[in-house]
Amino acid sequence: MICAAICYNRKKKPPENGGGKETRMPTILIDADGCPVVDLTVRVGRAYGVPVKILCDTAHRIEREGAETLVFDKGADSVDFALVNRVQPGDIVITQDYGLASMCLARRARVLSQNGLEYTAQNIDGLLARRHENKKLLRAGKHPKGLAKRTKEQDEAFAKALEKTLSIINKNQQNNDIFRNT
Repeated sequence: MICAAICYNRKKKPPENGGGKETRMPTILIDADGCPVVDLTVRVGRAYGVPVKILCDTAHRIEREGAETLVFDKGADSVDFALVNRVQPGDIVITQDYGLASMCLARRARVLSQNGLEYTAQNIDGLLARRHENKKLLRAGKHPKGLAKRTKEQDEAFAKALEKTLSIINKNQQNNDIFRNT
């Protein structure tokens, strides 16, 4: 399961930006077990000045310079539930796991796939239905073709989608700051 999420640290605003009111500073959380975009996410997070946390289990301990690693017990969905428990409204989650995406959408997070697709309330039901149909085929002994090797274009699409989402968050925060100061 692959996932990164942006959740927010509370940070006091300087007096010139609203007299000490709280603002939300994003943090990127990565469900790193099998994640092909850990390094790319850390790099994009660093470019935007966003702290990064990598969530993994004891069987897949992943550490990167510039990111904090949170390790959880090995077990079915332990990292997923730890991530969901940390997601707040407005956070960003990056995952290929439709079930995790659905839980994060329910918590009012924005959710992207590792290829840059944004999961939404409009498309998640269809994706979950497709996953269900694929599992029925597997139980019937029919194995769908495996995934092709990851391409540079997929990495570029992911980076572009993450950067776009971070830019939107930054713009919204700036607009909110303007309205608070008027």
